Amino acid sequence: MRYDVTAIGELLIDFACVGTDGAGYPTLAAHPGGAPGNLLAALTAYGCQTALLGKVGADAFGDLLLDTLARAGIETAGIVSDPDCFTTLAFVTLDSAGNRTFSFARKPGADTRLRDTELNLSLIDNCRDFHFGTLSLTDDPVRTATQRAVAYARERGRLISFDPNLRKPLWKDLDEAKRQMLWGVSQADIVKISDEEVDFLWGCTPEGGAERLLRDCGAKLAFVTLGPKGCYFSNGSASGTVDTPSGIRPVDTTGAGDIFGGSVLSRILKTEKAPEELTAEELRQATCFACCAASLSTQRYGGISGVVPEGEVWAAVRRM
Repeated sequence: MRYDVTAIGELLIDFACVGTDGAGYPTLAAHPGGAPGNLLAALTAYGCQTALLGKVGADAFGDLLLDTLARAGIETAGIVSDPDCFTTLAFVTLDSAGNRTFSFARKPGADTRLRDTELNLSLIDNCRDFHFGTLSLTDDPVRTATQRAVAYARERGRLISFDPNLRKPLWKDLDEAKRQMLWGVSQADIVKISDEEVDFLWGCTPEGGAERLLRDCGAKLAFVTLGPKGCYFSNGSASGTVDTPSGIRPVDTTGAGDIFGGSVLSRILKTEKAPEELTAEELRQATCFACCAASLSTQRYGGISGVVPEGEVWAAVRRM
């Protein structure tokens, strides 16, 4: 089997707040998630073959996650089920605009316990793009496993994509978070990063962040997401900003950035062109598709469960 994208990283359960009782305690609904899982779910929904390297607990939630990925069409042969640790849980509290605050049950969670000796490297051998993020760089042994996987993919000439996906509560030291984020962007051909993460790293504008990624970090293509304001893109020779569709009323923004990443990668890979060779129009079309897919996902709860059918995305694109 050939894969368009193989990713490494966390697979977890997001518990989203759907209400509160009289004492203020939240009523929570469980949804499958984790940034790489969300990204791959979007890629698979939009016509790509995908696989995930990771670890879950040998427990009810781990079994549910494996089943969810299999039903979504994501290859699970690279996911280890470990009886010695629990599947990672994330508790997501939402404000009235759908914005999130995260609390994690990850001390440790199964995703942090993936060892380099457990990597199914054949899933990298057979992929076009290898994707990772920083949640698999917070702790060892998964940090070492991720570093080995990235090196392995680079040695074999695979395209590398990266999403910093900063979650401050998961870092004991934000200076270390910055170091790992900068290492990640230095390895990648394609970087999807938020305006907040650009500010965290460099304290500059989205356009300035994209320039740093291309000029200083070696990236070939940068997407800087701007929340409800859309996305700025640049590959050095072409750049621009795409708005989000109007009339979106978000209920849950969990996974929207990941779905943007998977959606835009799905369009880029279909061009069969190197990231630096894409024209302004090709980048604009890919970014517009991704902005629509991500925006529509916020009208549903959850990350993987928030991915909307491709026909709905194209309908939104035509209304732009």
